[in-house]
Parts: sequence; structure tokens; C-alpha cells
Amino acid sequence: MKRLNIQVPATEQDMKEELKMLRTNIQFCGADKRVIVVTSCIAGEGKSTTALNLAISLSQLKKKVLLVDCDMRKSVLTTRLKASGVEYGLSHYLSGQASVEDITYSVNVPGLYIQFAGPVVPNPTELLSTDLFGRMIQSFREVCDYIILDAPPMGLVVDAAIIARNCDGSVIVMESGAIKYKLVQRVKTKLEASGCPILGVILNKVDRKRDGGYYGKYYGKYYGKYYG
Repeated sequence: MKRLNIQVPATEQDMKEELKMLRTNIQFCGADKRVIVVTSCIAGEGKSTTALNLAISLSQLKKKVLLVDCDMRKSVLTTRLKASGVEYGLSHYLSGQASVEDITYSVNVPGLYIQFAGPVVPNPTELLSTDLFGRMIQSFREVCDYIILDAPPMGLVVDAAIIARNCDGSVIVMESGAIKYKLVQRVKTKLEASGCPILGVILNKVDRKRDGGYYGKYYGKYYGKYYG
């Protein structure tokens, strides 16, 4: 397993407090909710930032956490973390070009391990549907306290629903005031059809001035509504 240095984006104090609340709510969902997929309706709602910060926050509890970048269509994680030296990613593994050890990196955040998405591929849905992906997640269940999967937006492609089949729970990141109700309902229906419980919704990018400063600047209202 190779070690990488990453540059974690700075977070403001109010965001840190909201992350602690998010982390606490995840824990209160139950000890069996250890593999969690994070998705959104469309691109740009903040799901990758949410998945990353959630994984880091959980690792700060001295937990062993694996963050898997499953967006093999348009990944932003490598660039965002300025992670130089990434040789292999998830697409390499699922296409038989690398081993699990090759694609799993320990980083300079204690307790955190990352699998990057790898090169863009023409058939991510097919690769994620293989038994190889499910077996990999199952093997990491035995050694990790939490596995956080950053999935593509579910309002655009079905990848997140396929990923969710291997997860204990899902979280939808939603940009405040940007998403139509019918689209959210379609995403909710797809996740429910996968058999993965929806733990809740993160209302993101809330305008504090408009809402009187009650919600956090970035991680606004977490678990605004429970489903099921």
C-alpha cells in the first residue's frame, strides 16, 4: 500500500460544527450503518466535499475509514486534494489492471485511506455491476470501521443505485433552492428500489443571510427529513 500526502481544504469553524453534527447523526443511525453512499441529484451540489469531510471527521474519532471515489465519469477528488503520485484507481481494479493493494492509499490524515476513481472509462455502470466491486466492499468491511462511497449524481445516471446495493445506508446532498421536487422524488425512488435505506438529506449551500444565520454556511440542515 502506497502512502500519499494530500492537501485537505481548510474548513471554517461553523462548518466543523455542522460536520460534527453530521457525524453524530450517522452514528445514531445504528452500529450496523457502516458502509454509506453519498450522492446528489445533479453535479455541483457538494457531494464530493461532503463525502470527503465526513470521512475525515469519522477518522478523527480514531476510526479506520476508507473513502472510495466511485465517480469514474467525472471525478474531482484527485485534483481537489492535490494528490500527486496516484498511479492506480478504482477503474484500474474493476477492469482487471490492478489489485486492491495497488489502488488503496494511506494518506497523511490518521486513520484515513482513499481509493481514487482512476481514469474515465466508457462503461462505469458495467464495471460497478460486477461481483468484483461487491466483493471488494465486503472485504473492507472486515478491516474498516466505516466506508464512505462518493457516487455520481443519481439524477443523471444509475451508478449510485448500483453502488447502493452494497451499502448499509445512503445520504442525499441537495443544494438549497436549486433542485425541483420531482427530481428529488425520482432520486428517492431509485435509491429505495436498490434496497438501501435513505438515512437522510443534507441541505447544502444554505444562504445564512436569508435564513437568519440559523443553519451552517455550507453544511446546512442535516437530516432535514427522515424517510422510511
